[in-house]
Amino acid sequence: MSARNPQYPTPVEVGVVIVAAGSGQRLGHGIPKARVLCGGRPLLDHAVDAVLRSDVATAVVVVLPEDDDVLAAVVAEAATRYATSTHDTAGVHAPARISAVTGGSTRTASVRAGIDALPPTIGIVLVHDAARALTPPAVFQRVTSAVADGAPAVVPVLPVVDTVKVVDGDLVTATPDRASLRAVQTPQGFDAVALRAAHAGDAAAHTGVTDDAMLMEAVGHAVHVVEGDPLAFKVTTPLDLVIAEAVLAQEAAGSIVSPGDRDPDRNPDQEPDPATIPTTSRSSRVPE
Repeated sequence: MSARNPQYPTPVEVGVVIVAAGSGQRLGHGIPKARVLCGGRPLLDHAVDAVLRSDVATAVVVVLPEDDDVLAAVVAEAATRYATSTHDTAGVHAPARISAVTGGSTRTASVRAGIDALPPTIGIVLVHDAARALTPPAVFQRVTSAVADGAPAVVPVLPVVDTVKVVDGDLVTATPDRASLRAVQTPQGFDAVALRAAHAGDAAAHTGVTDDAMLMEAVGHAVHVVEGDPLAFKVTTPLDLVIAEAVLAQEAAGSIVSPGDRDPDRNPDQEPDPATIPTTSRSSRVPE
């Protein structure tokens, strides 16, 4: 779709790059992380579904490991399912175009491959990690809205709740004031022209660049923030996967509502008891 929310000054086409080329070594399943099942579905399938449910995308490009036929099939199935769904019964909006490309040797190279595969008419690019598979649609909408309102770069963030230490070896050298610290999530949103230019410049080759917001900072663009969501956590470790499956179980029971999606008339006393969230869950994976 285009960014057609009434609050946007003009419609603009939005492209989403989902980065799913990671090896998933820390998750310990011996296969790419995006293949690992969560609630009976691959993490990548959840990530694509979250993008499509946000209804912001004109085009979605999924960046995959080289020759990964399993994940390519996941993308193809999602595209078929979406194209035949009743998401737009009035026929007013064309369905988002969903495709897959092979990633590069670094995250920056993989993102660039995804950007290059987007249509030239795209005005806003969102870059999203497939590992943040449960990101609520509202986060995509907030980021898109902020870029459409003129910000060249936007990241969703959450306050840092832990005390953070700077260390050198086994010695603490500083304790930053956490009031000014934020944990950054995805999707990260960008003006398409500015992001393409940043990827074409020398800064993109720097090995210290860990995400596209950092790349935009390096070339002089201001990076703005919007509210993130606790459900946009990154599935990196086995514990993360247990939590993700517990979240899906609670969502299926109708017990979880994202902070950004809460009904203002909702009674907080009716929130689920955290003790009811399962602490163990059986995980599996897509066959190789």
